[in-house]
Amino acid sequence: MNVKKIYGLLLAAALLGTAACGRETSGKTGSGDPSVRDSVVIAIGSEPETLDPTKGWGHGNSPIVQSTLVRYTSDLTFENDLATGYTLSDDGLTWTFTIRDDAYFTDGEKVTASDVAFTLETARAAQGSVDLTYMEQAVAEDDSTVVITLSRPTSIFLNTLASVGIVPEHAYSEDYGTHPVGSGPYRFVGWDPQEQILFTANEDYYGGAPAIRDVTVVFMSEDAALAAVMAGEVDVAYSTATLGKTEVNGYHVEALPSADNRGFTLPLLPDTGQTTESGAPIGNNVTCHLEIRQAIAYAIDRQQIADTVLHGFGRPAFSENDGMPWNNPDTRIETDVDHAGKLLADSGWADSDGDGIVEKDGVKAEFTCIYPAGDSVRQAVAMAAAEQVSAIGIRIRVEGVSWDEITRRMFSEAVVMGWGSAIPNETYYLYRSEGAFLDDFYNPEGYQSEVTDGYLDAAMGALTAEEANEYWKKVQWDGTTGTAMQGECPWIWIVNLDHVTYVRDGLSIGTQPVHGHGHGLPLIQNLKDWHWE
Repeated sequence: MNVKKIYGLLLAAALLGTAACGRETSGKTGSGDPSVRDSVVIAIGSEPETLDPTKGWGHGNSPIVQSTLVRYTSDLTFENDLATGYTLSDDGLTWTFTIRDDAYFTDGEKVTASDVAFTLETARAAQGSVDLTYMEQAVAEDDSTVVITLSRPTSIFLNTLASVGIVPEHAYSEDYGTHPVGSGPYRFVGWDPQEQILFTANEDYYGGAPAIRDVTVVFMSEDAALAAVMAGEVDVAYSTATLGKTEVNGYHVEALPSADNRGFTLPLLPDTGQTTESGAPIGNNVTCHLEIRQAIAYAIDRQQIADTVLHGFGRPAFSENDGMPWNNPDTRIETDVDHAGKLLADSGWADSDGDGIVEKDGVKAEFTCIYPAGDSVRQAVAMAAAEQVSAIGIRIRVEGVSWDEITRRMFSEAVVMGWGSAIPNETYYLYRSEGAFLDDFYNPEGYQSEVTDGYLDAAMGALTAEEANEYWKKVQWDGTTGTAMQGECPWIWIVNLDHVTYVRDGLSIGTQPVHGHGHGLPLIQNLKDWHWE
């Protein structure tokens, strides 16, 4: 186990006045009662790059240090947070929010509409993971009213606002991301890069101080996190399906539902020598054939992979948004190896030399699928799928590489990607034509379709979620074409993961909202609701 990280745990305990091992006497309360716990140590796998919401902190989740105008409920609807209400103009362009008058930043300054306007303007200028390119301006009319004007109606605007934490205009600087001040349920205490982040409860939080006072979030690999659980050194640890069957005395496993999926991206263009702006090669002479992509999709037994590889901690996946209100149920396909073989045969693919691999026009149906080395789940999913697909004469070589190498090879080779979000924004970025071949992981396969772009634009411009959902569904499959596997099949969706989490007995982590993609950060979005029982 990493000695530096264990040292970090002990340091955290000293700083926060807790016993890091989480024994019955860990944690203290104002009454001095040692039998009541009020601290936790949480092990997750991914360290944030910043705690600045204008640059991506909290994207798709709750930022916890900062408040948001609105927030998600567990059923994916919205409720007010900093806002007490809002109105939308008939043309869908002007949003007017009123701000509560009892919210204060942790430095004692009151939160005003000016801070909201400043945050949104700063996020727009940053041009990071928070997409506000459609926002014309945000203006504070007075201390409690902010007016936001859009250049076009945008149905995902509330989804965006639910994850953009409000920052203080008076205390914002270049180092804000490492020393944040907010008005959320937790205060920032300290950050040891690659080790841990420390938080403590905001006693002045307008929603009431959280029951868990002191929080240490440590960053560990999946193996190290399980070792820390077995040693009793953490209270909560994000784990994986490949490790989640390990029984540990004093802990239980919670399989948290998620939209987090795993599947293959497959390059849609042939290799003609094209490159991206950064010089990465584009195209693959095997996966460019639609019948190859569809045959793979039909040959994979997703339920078997969920049962055996994920040990039951997951479900078959058929799209990027299974189970969401904007999902098209017609994307579901059944495993049909005979149909997969017929697709290949009807298109001229045959095993002419008896080596078990079909070929056509001198091209053998074999290619490499890469995954981030060290990710046991992606590796296992890819190897299981490759074995199944070999039955129809397609050979997939599975190779673990670095993320840097993935960014160079993802436009020309298959990649085990992971996406999934509890908001519909993701569908837009995954499939818009203008996003093809950009260096941001969204559309490396190069999917481009005027029909799909039309549905995407209509969904974005809808004035109600219900109207938008109908267009999101048509993006996937309109009865003739779409991104579904029976359509253009730029993705081979395989499984949706449960987020496997070890929790010390006696700790409640509340009603978890549906998790999006992420190795642990979605887990703490409802931290204010955690408590020791």
